Amino acid sequence: MSSPSDSLRVTFLGPLASFSHQAALDLFPASQPTPPTLLPTPSFADALAAVQNNTADYAVVPIENSTNGAVVQVLDLLADRDSRCSDLAVCGEYYLTVHHCLLVRPADAEGVEDPSTLYPRIAKLYTHPQAWGQCDTFLSTHFKGVERQDAPSTSKAAAIVANTPLTNSDELPAAIASPLAATQHSLHILVRNIEDRANNTTRFLILRNKSSTSRAVNSGEGRDFYPHAGPTRKLKALISFTIDHEKPGALVEALNVFRNHGLNLTSIGSRPGQVVAWQYIFFVECEWLRGRNEGEGEGEGEIVERAMVELKGKTGKCRDLGRWGDRLGG
Repeated sequence: MSSPSDSLRVTFLGPLASFSHQAALDLFPASQPTPPTLLPTPSFADALAAVQNNTADYAVVPIENSTNGAVVQVLDLLADRDSRCSDLAVCGEYYLTVHHCLLVRPADAEGVEDPSTLYPRIAKLYTHPQAWGQCDTFLSTHFKGVERQDAPSTSKAAAIVANTPLTNSDELPAAIASPLAATQHSLHILVRNIEDRANNTTRFLILRNKSSTSRAVNSGEGRDFYPHAGPTRKLKALISFTIDHEKPGALVEALNVFRNHGLNLTSIGSRPGQVVAWQYIFFVECEWLRGRNEGEGEGEGEIVERAMVELKGKTGKCRDLGRWGDRLGG
């Protein structure tokens, strides 16, 4: 029988009803023998800090969207320029189909049969910066020139609108958020599915503390995967490094290391290094078939460890940010 100490503490960008909250609910359902404790935080930095400081076992954070690209705030935290997240490791991923809704206060929509008749009265829109790009067609068609206010999360945007006092003004606030946020904050869904693409998907990473001694974290199968995650055909790894920008071909030499070890590159990104202007930290994600070298007695992570040895000889600061099962290609 599980004890309370076995309960997983899972942190995510809040408040409740954010898309990160939805991903956390899907990944760590309450139906488990010991229901997890879900901990919303006001920022991505706070979510990662909780895992770094062992006040949470896992963090669920978005890393990229199929429509709007990378979540640079999370990449900047993983760059770890100030060594605040040195013990964090990626141990899983999750793909969430994201549907955005235009939300208003119920009183503002009372008696409205055609949602478009309310559009001219909406004077300010609130949402997370990622959502603007995911709903660009709808916004440019119906709300060109309307003030846009960034919010820390889509659920916070919904909370802001819900808590805006009713006035006699014809100018109304609205939020772009999920149906879950509408329910959580008692808002009216004026229009559903305003995203540009029906298959709009956000990929989330699951992070743990690789130095944790928590029984909950170590109860999963294998040190690189979160509990209850089934096996996959492919494995992934995320590696960051810097290079000598004055050396011709330095980046090519670094990328060739992955080819030399049979690691297929699935994405390459960069963020400013913030040490010397115009020099960068590179992020490389790679994949390989699970158990492909079993006949040679090689463990699942050893192929990456061997590649890291060679990579450290060709790069500057080089970090293995974790390995996990590929949930997209199986």
